[in-house]
Order: sequence, then structure tokens, then C-alpha cells
Amino acid sequence: MKLDTTLFLLLASVANCLHFYVQTDETKCFYEDLPKDTIVVGKYEALEYDTKNKDYVKSEHLQVEITVDETFDNNHRVVSQKNSPIGQFTFTSLDSGEHRFCITPRHTNWSKRSKHRIYLDLAVGDAKPLVDSRRDEDVNYLTMKTNVLVERLLKIRREQSLFRVKEAAFRDISESVNYNSVKWTCIQVVVLVAIGFWQVSYLKSYFVKQKVV
Repeated sequence: MKLDTTLFLLLASVANCLHFYVQTDETKCFYEDLPKDTIVVGKYEALEYDTKNKDYVKSEHLQVEITVDETFDNNHRVVSQKNSPIGQFTFTSLDSGEHRFCITPRHTNWSKRSKHRIYLDLAVGDAKPLVDSRRDEDVNYLTMKTNVLVERLLKIRREQSLFRVKEAAFRDISESVNYNSVKWTCIQVVVLVAIGFWQVSYLKSYFVKQKVV
């Protein structure tokens, strides 16, 4: 019992767990910022509402479509698969940026419509310690707690890396805006000075013609 409880705590600390409700053929998407070279493991389970039992149950005639797109790279698709109601997907982010995760439940009988409850666990980072700890029955409590702490540190480092990338991009944009502002200010000053000289020259010529001076 202690080992099962520890495994549950370990899973909860390294994964983003959520559930949501959708209709058949309805697509639900959410977004996640991922650093470069990050392993992502997603596990999902789709249930169907049974009107007789008034509860969500498993269905053998249900399939789940999973897609993952890089929104920062013209929606380049990195994952596209259709599996059974219970499954998982794994990929490694090729570059830093926002990724769109979309899930669509579908029936093998295309005419059937129902309501579904989708469970999704998303683990970001190195999933090997998690997998090893679940398979090794002899792992002790201290080892698991160490894995949790290491994973938290890695998560903090990934977030810091992502913040540095965003800060560099923001700094480049700010420098570009400042440069353009200074450039256009100088151009306006030059134009105003030129117009002033032209007006003085024109007035002087006009007064000479009118014999005012």
C-alpha cells in the first residue's frame, strides 16, 4: 500500500493531469510551451456516456485521434495517430515554442453520437525514471523521493531556458523598435530643417522681387 501511494504521488508530481468532456467528432485542443529537445509522454483514456447506467463507461467501438502541431512553425505536425480508447503517444520537441495538442473521439459507426469524458496525463521531460520506478518492484521510498526532486529541478531549468528564449526575442524586438524610432525622428528633423531653409530662401527672393528689401 505504501508503494502504491508513493507511485501515485510520483506520477502526480511529474505529469499534468486533466479531464474534459466532448461530443463525438468534437475536437478539444490545448496549448503547451515546450523547450527544445524535451521528451513528452501523453497517456489518455476515453469513456462514453451510457444512457442506461447514467455513467461513463468503456466502449470497444470508440477511437481517439491525437494530433500535436508546432504553432510557431506554420503548424508543423509532429504527432498524428488514431488509437483505441486507451493509449499513449510520445514525441521529442524539435525546437522551443508553443505546441497545440488536439484530441477527437470518433465512433467506428460514423452515425452514432454520444458524450465522452477524456482523461489525459501529460509528462514533460525525461520519462525514464518514471517508467523504471513503475516496473521495479524493489525500488524504495527514498529513491522515489529523489526522482521527484530531480524532476522538479529539471522542470525549473526547462522553464528558465524557455524564459531566456522569450526574453531574447523581446529584447530584439525592443531594440528594433527603438532604432526605428530614432531613425524616423532624425529624418523628421532633417526634413523640417530643409523646409525651413527653403521657406527663408523663398521669402527672401519674394521680398527682393517686390522691392521690399
